[in-house]
Amino acid sequence: MRAADRAYATVRDGILCGTYAAGSRLTETEVAQTAGVSRTPVREALRRLHAEGLVNFEPNHGAVVAAFELEDAEEIFELRALLEPVCARRAAERASPDLIAELRSLSQQQIEESSRRAAGHLARIGALNDQFHRLIQRAADSPRLAKTLSGLIEAPLILRTFAQYAPGELQRSADQHLELVQAIEAHDGAWAHSIMHAHILAGRATYLRGRRSR
Repeated sequence: MRAADRAYATVRDGILCGTYAAGSRLTETEVAQTAGVSRTPVREALRRLHAEGLVNFEPNHGAVVAAFELEDAEEIFELRALLEPVCARRAAERASPDLIAELRSLSQQQIEESSRRAAGHLARIGALNDQFHRLIQRAADSPRLAKTLSGLIEAPLILRTFAQYAPGELQRSADQHLELVQAIEAHDGAWAHSIMHAHILAGRATYLRGRRSR
């Protein structure tokens, strides 16, 4: 792995699992020490994360983990609700048996994590969720959609949404992933589109409920 890729993965994973909280400063020296690289590849990694919407550059502060206002969250979920169902429909039309098998494995792991809820389960569910949605994106075989969605499905607010889920909501989300796999395996684009749309709207409702109850 290139040094810049290692620095990128270190910061990205730290943001998604909550090690780097929203609004916290990311110094080149600290990231370099954590990732085991020099400061030069860290600069490249931070620019890449900025392009994806995970990091902001602020005057007199440098790189800062992006925070999401309520309006930002609503916009992200609105865009996901428009675009990810299209990905799901295209995946149902194009996914190979190997990709479908991988999607099924990820969904089953998420169901198990949602059922057991052992220590650290939210971080693991967040990672499985990220892999699942990325794989559907890959199966959709649309570089334009992939580029547009790259900064949306990785937004740290997705993991924050999981933190607000009740146990039944975690299970429902995992079950919806499995139903998506079934729709894709049946090559039913309309079914896949419908399930993905409901899946995104359910996540949006949970996130907004949590924000408004503060």
